[in-house]
Amino acid sequence: MGAIRLPSPVKLICGMIAADPQRFAEAEAALTERFGAVDMRSDVLPFDLTTYYYKEMGAPLFRQFIAFEQFIDPSTLPDVKRWTNTLEERFAAVRDGQTCRRINLDPGYVNAAKLILATTKDHAHRVYLRDGIFAEVTLTFRSQSFQPMDWTYPDYRTAAYITFFNAVRARYLRAERQNAKV
Repeated sequence: MGAIRLPSPVKLICGMIAADPQRFAEAEAALTERFGAVDMRSDVLPFDLTTYYYKEMGAPLFRQFIAFEQFIDPSTLPDVKRWTNTLEERFAAVRDGQTCRRINLDPGYVNAAKLILATTKDHAHRVYLRDGIFAEVTLTFRSQSFQPMDWTYPDYRTAAYITFFNAVRARYLRAERQNAKV
């Protein structure tokens, strides 16, 4: 029988999608109030491999990722996702009688082995956590780099995203080693 062990803390990340990149700074301000300082930020990237959000959010769309300095307990991911959903509502606008998001927030985490994303949508490759939130292993670390899974979204397969998440993982490992020395 295997020994039961609690998981190590993980590095919280959040992907942001918006038509107006100024929304990224506004969302980041709210996110840092809740989760602490950001220690990594991706470039602002075009979000153009799908039109899924165009009707609600407009076009063109942009994406930016942030990673937080403070580690979190991975079991709190449902709380993070529910809070980011509330933040999306706070930034939403009413257009033609419909509430439309002006920013989409996709929280998740990075550890040594994987990138996990939180979602409200069930699917065969997603695992239910609690409170209406599922988790998806989006990337796994193999052969010295993050690698996509069969179901990984097209944008998460790009070199720009993988390069960023490899850097997040490297920072996570450095911080984890420093904490182990204490």
